Amino acid sequence: MKDTYRHQGMRKKLAETVQEKGISDKRVIAAVKKIPRHLFMDSSFEDHAYQDKAFPIGASQTISQPYTVAFQTELLEIKRGDKILEIGTGSGYQTAMLLELGAVVYTIERQKELFKKANLFLPKLGYKPKRIIFGDGYKGLPAEAPFDGIIVTAGAPFVPKPLMSQLKVGGKLVIPVGDEVQTMTLFTRKSQKEFEKYEFGEFRFVPLLEDKN
Repeated sequence: MKDTYRHQGMRKKLAETVQEKGISDKRVIAAVKKIPRHLFMDSSFEDHAYQDKAFPIGASQTISQPYTVAFQTELLEIKRGDKILEIGTGSGYQTAMLLELGAVVYTIERQKELFKKANLFLPKLGYKPKRIIFGDGYKGLPAEAPFDGIIVTAGAPFVPKPLMSQLKVGGKLVIPVGDEVQTMTLFTRKSQKEFEKYEFGEFRFVPLLEDKN
């Protein structure tokens, strides 16, 4: 669990890279500089940790490209204390990003292996989500709804209705929608029945799987 000056230097470069690609939220950039991404990956891949690319983490899942994590986080426009639901804990890197921004995080993971790992690993680094849940992300977390924001970190062939219904009025859902290639999509809840939709170009994610537990 070492975090050296070399790692910090590489993170600084990575933060500059995501900034050059258009990330402007200073808190998001500060989080990229701070979070030891190499610790979220197998130590044999440490050299890849601060390149701006996705990487396999086991259970056929990936740790998302840092730019993608920063981009999705920026779209949520998190305020300190916001209640955020994350669908797809994965390595926990995105979870750490949300926590760095002061969010109260509930995170759901459907891969048992990744769920167990994140449960042990995140607190060791000082990252404490409100809850890490093993379950089906398509259903959201009705018991804790409504949320200020919901972030989906896997490609969804369609937008799950339960997630839309679990947003507060004024809340935002950030979700990559599509099969092979996804369109990053932002929904803002304007009223009980009305949503505004924005699209932000193409991304590639591993698929969001339904009812696999």
